[in-house]
Amino acid sequence: MEWQRRLTAILDDEAGAGRFSGTVLVTRRDETLFSAAYGLADRERGTPVTMDTRFAIGSVTKVLTATAIVRLIQDGRLSATDPAGRWLPGYPNAELAETVTVHHLLTHTGGTLDIFVEGHWDRRDQLRTPDDHIAFLGHRAPSFAPGRWFDYSNYGYVLLGAIIERAGGPGYLDDAVLRPAGMTRSGNGLDAPDDLAVGYTGEERAPNTDFRFLLGNPAGGAYATAGDLHRFARAILRHELLDAVHTELLTTGKVNMGFHGRQAYGFAEHTVHGIRTIGHGGGFPGANAELTIHPESEHVIVVLANVDPTVASDIARFVDFSLPAADLLPYGIR
Repeated sequence: MEWQRRLTAILDDEAGAGRFSGTVLVTRRDETLFSAAYGLADRERGTPVTMDTRFAIGSVTKVLTATAIVRLIQDGRLSATDPAGRWLPGYPNAELAETVTVHHLLTHTGGTLDIFVEGHWDRRDQLRTPDDHIAFLGHRAPSFAPGRWFDYSNYGYVLLGAIIERAGGPGYLDDAVLRPAGMTRSGNGLDAPDDLAVGYTGEERAPNTDFRFLLGNPAGGAYATAGDLHRFARAILRHELLDAVHTELLTTGKVNMGFHGRQAYGFAEHTVHGIRTIGHGGGFPGANAELTIHPESEHVIVVLANVDPTVASDIARFVDFSLPAADLLPYGIR
């Protein structure tokens, strides 16, 4: 197809100039439409990127965290209307504990602000778990009345991670999301697997090993392969992780994000050629990831990179808007 030829040319150019190193996977149902790996996962050792390479996925982690929360909702173990304090007894700020709900945290409408504040970098080796972050940041009151508007919050998803630990127990993300989806090379532990791609940042392409303190963070610390994210997307579309009602709860937009579409639970909802799409991007120095899902046509686009944003995001966007509009109609209708 024309889009595949153009994509190959772009990837060759970007990789040849040192701007892209990573994997690209485009599928429709179980058919692979495009698959390619470029660059080095470890430049010092000369390890090439393969389609099985594990990459840091940044804020794509949030769709995994949100899925775990909705699974707890489906199983009747918590409610979207629960105040955070129900699951975080003794939370340092009573106002936040009493007024910010699980729904607010999932939709970035709780006024819970960010984790990257003054003093965070100096304490990065001590700020690894959700409880560590609560001890550091939990004194803050909501920055606006919860539910008033959308304001993207990494700290909100750290709090969701703490709630998962309380309501689901240790290892719940693995048990309820990763293993059932067949994501055997993905995780969100505090330690990096030996074969995690080294990220490279800046013009000098320095290793981003200082940013491995993010591992384990429920807002942006997971790692995955392109194939595993495809398996996650397929499990969502096939209702293998959640039933149809709770899949809709997870993926349907609830809050206006302005020009950026609507915020669902974890997922962002947009339109491409007037047709609904869901997904999330992620990135930090030396890491960039994109997951895009077209529920109607069952296309899945995954781009993972171990270089600075926004190259993976730009490539995913090119694919998204290059797919023929007719192909994005519901599967079986052409």
